[in-house]
Amino acid sequence: MNPRDLRTATDARALLDAAVRSASVTRSVDVDPGAIGRLPQVLARLGQRGPCRIVADSNTMAAAGQRTLATLRAANIATADPIVLDEVPRVKPRAETARDVAARLRAEAALPIAVGAGVINDMTKYAAEVAGMPYVSVVTAASMDGYAASGASMLDGGFKRTLACAPPIGVIADLDVVADAPARMAAWGYGDLAGKLVAGADWTLADALGEDPIDRAPFALVQDHVKGWLAGYEGIRARRTEALRGLVDGLLITGFAMQAHGNSRPASGSDHQIAHVWEMEGLRVDGEPAAHGACVGIGTVAMLALYEWFVAQDVPGRAAEREHAPPLDRDAIEAELQASFAEASLVASARTEMEAKLSRAHLRMARLRALQGGWPALRARIEARIVPAAMLQRWLAACGAASQPRDVGVPLRKLAKDYRRARLIRRRYTLLDCLEDLGWLDEAIDALFAQDGFWGRGAPTSPA
Repeated sequence: MNPRDLRTATDARALLDAAVRSASVTRSVDVDPGAIGRLPQVLARLGQRGPCRIVADSNTMAAAGQRTLATLRAANIATADPIVLDEVPRVKPRAETARDVAARLRAEAALPIAVGAGVINDMTKYAAEVAGMPYVSVVTAASMDGYAASGASMLDGGFKRTLACAPPIGVIADLDVVADAPARMAAWGYGDLAGKLVAGADWTLADALGEDPIDRAPFALVQDHVKGWLAGYEGIRARRTEALRGLVDGLLITGFAMQAHGNSRPASGSDHQIAHVWEMEGLRVDGEPAAHGACVGIGTVAMLALYEWFVAQDVPGRAAEREHAPPLDRDAIEAELQASFAEASLVASARTEMEAKLSRAHLRMARLRALQGGWPALRARIEARIVPAAMLQRWLAACGAASQPRDVGVPLRKLAKDYRRARLIRRRYTLLDCLEDLGWLDEAIDALFAQDGFWGRGAPTSPA
């Protein structure tokens, strides 16, 4: 390792160590080439001396599961037969499947070790919660930010929701394994990490309007570093160790921020809501379910474009005009829900989320007055969090990630509708809700798709 990379790695470890200290559950993290070989020592430090059981799919079993199993057995650690999940074209994060895994874990009383990426980690996390036991995560790809996060993003009755469960007590990220993973997986992780730009802007907005106060330490843990992590896009595509380390660290640290805060607010905003709409309706790319990180990356571009429109407007003037606007029409919202989702279960879940928003509808006047009184400072705070949408498109394209809606099979006319639909599925206050408060949501969306708007003119995607 050359001196510059050594300094980079040392600084990265210091930041990661600080993040682990802030975590509520995770006590050990090892991000390095060859890290799987140190798994027995990690288990000993965690006080886990009983039997273990690997949970993987056929791909991750081949990528790292067999190596993990051999390492455990060489250390004389008892191991039950691995639970290897398979589904065509790939395993989906179904809550009912995770409950079946939980029953098998309880029968063996063995510590679950998730060997895999997003779906396997979330399935094992939720299964461990149901079984009433901790678990350890062995990372196989830098593909998403949920490794160290509280909660698991699951399909429960067809609705994509985050189910409460504890994060892993230990994380092993072997950079040799991560470098060998399909290149598209690191690109997915980069897209997921990019979403933290919008998460920071949405939280800043919600804080200023009295909806969701910023938790300073978790906010800073992500927002002080996310642009630096994203700057490594060229090295990520080339699979350089230190660029991959930065990507893995960023994804893990985001998870620790969620642990420290207690929910996904530090990492998930309106960008994820757009992605979740697509995931819930089974969006597919080349016959496979669209990857979460690919959807988030494009959702981030979409919301950055909307933020650019927003900060260019006379927000105080509009807020003053809206003080005497009629209250929200529940019947109109119900009609919108019915028109937006075909399945009754999705309508019902979205209705629950919107009821939570409607319970705070009486605070709209206070939000409008906060926009009038604090706009210049708020605009500056938002602009400090975001980057131009076209710039992020270039970064995504440069690391091989999806950067345009068409890359995940979403026509522009569908994206135009999905901006509105995204607002309906989460109670979390974001720019979409602020624009609705201002009566601007439809106007803003129309502006983005006009001939001279962001999507109308076509944004550049060539590398910077």
